[in-house]
Amino acid sequence: MTAHDPQLHRPKAGILSWLGLSRDAEAEAAAPQPSDSGEEVPDPVRAARLRHVADIGRFLSAQELEVSPFTLAIAHDFLTGEDPQMARAIEARIKSGEPITVEWLENAGRDQGTGGERRALNVLMTRLETNLDEFSRSSSAAKNAATDYSSALETQVTDLSNIDNAGEVISELANLASAMLNRTRELEKEMSRSELQAKSLRRNLDQAKRSAEEDHLTGLPNRRGFDAMMAKEHAAAQAAREHLCVAFCDIDHFKRINDTFGHNVGDEVLREFALRLATNVRGVDLACRYGGEEFVVIMPDTAMKDALRIAERLRLHVAGTPFRAQGLTEPLSVTISVGVACTEGGEDSTDALLKMADEAVYDAKAHGRTQVVCRAA
Repeated sequence: MTAHDPQLHRPKAGILSWLGLSRDAEAEAAAPQPSDSGEEVPDPVRAARLRHVADIGRFLSAQELEVSPFTLAIAHDFLTGEDPQMARAIEARIKSGEPITVEWLENAGRDQGTGGERRALNVLMTRLETNLDEFSRSSSAAKNAATDYSSALETQVTDLSNIDNAGEVISELANLASAMLNRTRELEKEMSRSELQAKSLRRNLDQAKRSAEEDHLTGLPNRRGFDAMMAKEHAAAQAAREHLCVAFCDIDHFKRINDTFGHNVGDEVLREFALRLATNVRGVDLACRYGGEEFVVIMPDTAMKDALRIAERLRLHVAGTPFRAQGLTEPLSVTISVGVACTEGGEDSTDALLKMADEAVYDAKAHGRTQVVCRAA
C-alpha cells in the first residue's frame, strides 16, 4: 500500500479542518505562486508537504481512527516508511480485512518496541518546548534591556554635549555612571538566567538524543542508533580497507510466544535475549535491537569465517539454555535464526549489506530455522 492507495479514501471535513486543510488543499498547493519577479510559478515543496498532510488525513479516515498525536505519528511513519516493521504489520492487517484500531496499534507498537519510545520522546519534547519558550523569553528580555540601556545612554550623552557648566557636567557624568552600573547589573542577571536556561536545554537535548537512539525495553541501541553506528563503521571500513560484517538475529516463532504466554512473557524473552546477545559477542562488536524480535550485530574488521563462528556460538547458547520468565512454571525453549553478510573494504553500500543479511535470515527460516546462513558479495 502506498501513500496514494485508493483504499485511503478522502477523509471527513473535520479531519482535514483539524489538520489545517480544506478539501481543495492539494489543488491550492499545486496552484502557481507569485515569484519575486511577479510571475506565477509552481511551488512543488509546498504542494508535496500539503499532499503528505492530506494523505495522513485520508489514512486516519479510512481506518476510522481518531486524530491524536499517537495516531498522527503512526500514520506519518506508515506513509513515509520511517518504521518499516510497523508498516509491514499494518499492511498485513489491512490485507486480512481486520480493523486498525488504537488498541491494536498500541499492542503492535509494543511488539515492535516503538510505543515506549514514542511516549518517552513525547515527554522529552514537551520539556524541550517549555525550556525553549523560557529561553526565548529570557533572551528577549535581555535584548529589550540592552536596547533601553542604549537609548538612555544616547540621551545622556546628547544632554551632556549641551551643558556649559563644568560642575553640572561632573554631576551628570556621575548620574550616568550610576545608571550604567544599574543597567549593567540588570543585564548580567538577565543573561545569567539565559545561560542557565541554555545549559538546561543542552542537558535535555543530550537526554533526548540518547533516548531517541535507545530501545527502552532492552537497553540496546534501537534502529536509529544502529543506523548512526552502521554509517560510522562502514565509513571506517572504507577508509581502512577492512572487512565489515553484520549478523541479523531473529527469534524463531516469537509471535507464537506472545500469543501463547502473553506480551509480558514476550517482553521478558526480548530482554533476556538482548542480555545474552550483548554478553556473547566481542567487546568491539555493536549489538542493537533492529525492531520487534529482530536484532543485529555490527562486527568491525571481521572476516566471514570469524563472523560465522560468533553467530553459531550465539545460536547454540540460546538454544542450549532455556529462558525463564515470571509466571511460567517451566523454562521456555527459544531458538534463533541468523543471517550473516560481509563486505570487504566497505565496497558494498550499507543498504546492500543489510539486504544480504536480511535475505540470509529468510533463507535460514525457509530451511527449518535455528541455523546460521551467510551471504557475501
